[in-house]
Amino acid sequence: MLFLKENLLYRHYTWLEEINKDLYTGAPSRRRFNRFDGEQVLYIINLYGSMSDGFTVEEGRRIEDMIQKELPIEPKSELSVFNWLMASAKLEK
Repeated sequence: MLFLKENLLYRHYTWLEEINKDLYTGAPSRRRFNRFDGEQVLYIINLYGSMSDGFTVEEGRRIEDMIQKELPIEPKSELSVFNWLMASAKLEK
């Protein structure tokens, strides 16, 4: 299941009018993660969801909430956010 913009709980994200969709495909990189960039949040949520059987909107919203409320503030890369998410989400199950 693909988690979409319409599925997001929060509405404070920034959205670029034109985005290079290839920017947010493939494996996570060392690119700096911005929790306020809607496309990047969707990318991380969907990347996590692609590794989970039967991923649901509710799970995506839980991941979004974790990113907004629990992700440490200091600068992080997409890769470190993804690794943090994998470890944190497994602990909550």
